[in-house]
Amino acid sequence: MKFTRSGGQTASGPASWFTGTVYIDGIRNPDEPSTVGCAHVRFTSGARTAWHTHPNGQTLYVTDGIGYVASRGGPVQEIRPGDVVYIEPGEEHWHGASADRFMAHVAIQEADDQGQVVTWGEHVTDQEYNRPTTTAN
Repeated sequence: MKFTRSGGQTASGPASWFTGTVYIDGIRNPDEPSTVGCAHVRFTSGARTAWHTHPNGQTLYVTDGIGYVASRGGPVQEIRPGDVVYIEPGEEHWHGASADRFMAHVAIQEADDQGQVVTWGEHVTDQEYNRPTTTAN
Protein backbone atom coordinates (compact mmCIF):
# COMPACT_ATOMS: atom_id res chain seq x y z
CA MET A 1 0.00 0.00 0.00
CA LYS A 2 1.22 3.46 -0.85
CA PHE A 3 -0.21 6.39 1.11
CA THR A 4 0.22 9.99 -0.02
CA ARG A 5 -0.71 12.68 2.45
CA SER A 6 -2.52 15.68 1.02
CA GLY A 7 -0.23 18.65 0.75
CA GLY A 8 -0.48 19.86 -2.80
CA GLN A 9 -1.75 23.25 -3.77
CA THR A 10 -4.58 24.08 -6.13
CA ALA A 11 -3.18 25.11 -9.51
CA SER A 12 -4.73 27.38 -12.10
CA GLY A 13 -5.37 25.67 -15.40
CA PRO A 14 -2.94 26.85 -18.08
CA ALA A 15 -4.37 29.20 -20.73
CA SER A 16 -2.97 26.93 -23.45
CA TRP A 17 -5.20 24.08 -22.19
CA PHE A 18 -8.34 25.98 -21.14
CA THR A 19 -10.67 28.85 -22.02
CA GLY A 20 -11.85 30.65 -18.87
CA THR A 21 -10.88 30.06 -15.26
CA VAL A 22 -10.16 26.47 -14.23
CA TYR A 23 -8.65 25.07 -11.02
CA ILE A 24 -6.84 21.74 -10.78
CA ASP A 25 -6.14 19.65 -7.68
CA GLY A 26 -3.86 16.77 -8.58
CA ILE A 27 -4.81 13.43 -7.05
CA ARG A 28 -2.03 11.29 -8.49
CA ASN A 29 0.46 11.34 -11.32
CA PRO A 30 1.36 8.22 -13.28
CA ASP A 31 4.45 6.54 -11.86
CA GLU A 32 6.17 3.16 -11.70
CA PRO A 33 3.59 1.33 -9.56
CA SER A 34 0.63 2.60 -11.64
CA THR A 35 0.24 4.36 -14.98
CA VAL A 36 -3.06 5.91 -13.84
CA GLY A 37 -3.23 9.65 -13.27
CA CYS A 38 -6.18 11.66 -11.98
CA ALA A 39 -7.16 15.14 -10.89
CA HIS A 40 -10.15 17.02 -9.50
CA VAL A 41 -10.85 19.80 -12.00
CA ARG A 42 -13.18 22.74 -11.30
CA PHE A 43 -14.47 24.93 -14.13
CA THR A 44 -16.07 28.34 -13.59
CA SER A 45 -19.13 29.21 -15.70
CA GLY A 46 -18.30 29.05 -19.39
CA ALA A 47 -14.80 27.61 -18.84
CA ARG A 48 -13.77 24.61 -20.91
CA THR A 49 -10.84 22.56 -22.11
CA ALA A 50 -9.24 22.91 -25.51
CA TRP A 51 -9.76 20.04 -27.95
CA HIS A 52 -7.60 17.12 -26.82
CA THR A 53 -7.04 13.36 -26.94
CA HIS A 54 -5.80 10.70 -24.53
CA PRO A 55 -3.69 7.78 -25.80
CA ASN A 56 -5.40 5.30 -23.46
CA GLY A 57 -8.77 7.02 -23.05
CA GLN A 58 -10.20 9.04 -20.18
CA THR A 59 -12.96 8.63 -17.62
CA LEU A 60 -14.74 11.67 -16.18
CA TYR A 61 -16.78 11.46 -12.97
CA VAL A 62 -18.87 14.62 -12.49
CA THR A 63 -18.91 15.72 -8.83
CA ASP A 64 -20.69 19.09 -8.91
CA GLY A 65 -22.53 21.55 -11.13
CA ILE A 66 -23.66 21.27 -14.73
CA GLY A 67 -21.33 20.92 -17.69
CA TYR A 68 -20.88 19.83 -21.25
CA VAL A 69 -18.81 17.24 -23.09
CA ALA A 70 -18.46 16.74 -26.85
CA SER A 71 -16.46 14.69 -29.33
CA ARG A 72 -15.34 16.15 -32.66
CA GLY A 73 -18.37 16.03 -34.98
CA GLY A 74 -20.71 14.79 -32.24
CA PRO A 75 -23.44 16.43 -30.16
CA VAL A 76 -22.73 18.54 -27.09
CA GLN A 77 -23.94 16.44 -24.14
CA GLU A 78 -25.04 17.93 -20.83
CA ILE A 79 -23.38 16.30 -17.79
CA ARG A 80 -24.46 16.45 -14.15
CA PRO A 81 -23.28 15.15 -10.75
CA GLY A 82 -22.91 11.38 -10.69
CA ASP A 83 -22.56 11.09 -14.48
CA VAL A 84 -19.62 9.02 -15.73
CA VAL A 85 -18.24 9.66 -19.21
CA TYR A 86 -15.74 7.35 -20.91
CA ILE A 87 -13.78 8.85 -23.80
CA GLU A 88 -12.17 6.31 -26.14
CA PRO A 89 -8.39 6.29 -26.78
CA GLY A 90 -7.53 8.92 -29.39
CA GLU A 91 -11.06 10.40 -29.41
CA GLU A 92 -10.82 14.17 -29.91
CA HIS A 93 -13.07 15.89 -27.37
CA TRP A 94 -13.59 18.77 -24.94
CA HIS A 95 -15.44 19.26 -21.64
CA GLY A 96 -16.28 22.15 -19.34
CA ALA A 97 -18.90 24.07 -17.40
CA SER A 98 -22.24 25.26 -18.73
CA ALA A 99 -22.59 28.97 -19.47
CA ASP A 100 -24.34 29.75 -16.19
CA ARG A 101 -23.11 27.10 -13.72
CA PHE A 102 -19.76 25.84 -12.52
CA MET A 103 -18.86 22.18 -13.02
CA ALA A 104 -16.34 19.91 -11.34
CA HIS A 105 -15.19 16.43 -12.26
CA VAL A 106 -12.55 13.88 -11.42
CA ALA A 107 -10.57 13.11 -14.58
CA ILE A 108 -8.89 9.70 -14.74
CA GLN A 109 -6.51 8.69 -17.51
CA GLU A 110 -3.71 6.18 -18.10
CA ALA A 111 -0.28 7.10 -19.44
CA ASP A 112 1.11 5.44 -22.56
CA ASP A 113 4.55 3.77 -22.77
CA GLN A 114 6.21 7.21 -23.06
CA GLY A 115 4.41 8.57 -19.98
CA GLN A 116 2.01 10.77 -21.99
CA VAL A 117 -1.59 11.14 -20.79
CA VAL A 118 -2.88 13.89 -23.11
CA THR A 119 -2.23 15.68 -26.40
CA TRP A 120 -3.65 19.21 -26.53
CA GLY A 121 -5.12 20.82 -29.65
CA GLU A 122 -6.70 24.15 -30.53
CA HIS A 123 -9.17 26.00 -28.33
CA VAL A 124 -12.88 25.26 -28.62
CA THR A 125 -14.52 28.20 -30.38
CA ASP A 126 -17.55 30.01 -28.96
CA GLN A 127 -19.55 28.63 -31.90
CA GLU A 128 -18.56 25.04 -31.02
CA TYR A 129 -19.26 25.65 -27.31
CA ASN A 130 -22.65 27.29 -27.89
CA ARG A 131 -24.14 24.52 -30.06
CA PRO A 132 -27.45 23.14 -28.76
CA THR A 133 -27.02 20.50 -26.07
CA THR A 134 -28.58 17.09 -25.66
CA THR A 135 -29.09 15.03 -22.54
CA ALA A 136 -27.62 11.54 -22.58
CA ASN A 137 -30.03 8.67 -21.96
